[in-house]
Amino acid sequence: MITAILVDDHELFRLGVTTAMQSTQPDISIVGEAETGADFFDLLETTTADIVLLDVNLPDMSGLDIAQRLKKERPEMKILIISSENTATVTQAVLTLGVNGFISKRMSGVDVLAEAIRSIMSGLEYYGKDISEIIYQVYVSKKKTTEVTQEFTKQETIIIELCRKGLQSKQIADHLSISPRTVEAHKNNIFHKLGINNTVEMLQYAINHGIIYINE
Repeated sequence: MITAILVDDHELFRLGVTTAMQSTQPDISIVGEAETGADFFDLLETTTADIVLLDVNLPDMSGLDIAQRLKKERPEMKILIISSENTATVTQAVLTLGVNGFISKRMSGVDVLAEAIRSIMSGLEYYGKDISEIIYQVYVSKKKTTEVTQEFTKQETIIIELCRKGLQSKQIADHLSISPRTVEAHKNNIFHKLGINNTVEMLQYAINHGIIYINE
């Protein structure tokens, strides 16, 4: 059973998510809810969970501040941002924190939410397709060059391109007829070559060096 805490200041949203999870996703349990950041940290004193489902805008503090604090105080807890604030500025700020995933309220139903939670708990990252598009927009104005400073294998280049299209590791694995763990191994090799640690930085490098193009 995957346990989750939902942090959102809209009661109807919390009720909808909790009810939908209970009725359609028996392997995921919402074990706690919080309306504010203060309520959430109070809840953590008595309740443990595998993952927090975190909105960005809360009455007393930013979800970004909560995520940053969690990374330090509860590094074992996974963080999935669920927010309607998916502007370029917010997206860049969220991804800089190195959270485990980010999906938009506007584009995500309970099935997508459940898929994101399961993917994250299996050790993968999860970013919604609309978030991927915003990532490209964030870097589209940056100067691109065809000079490539690192050598990638054919398989690595294909994986970079499929990540650009918003495919998750399981989807890439199905496309290439390999296992998700093999996909992650290839991605880790790319990360090691570039001295980075996440998919977003990999896509930024690929865009800036002309390996992939946003308008493709």
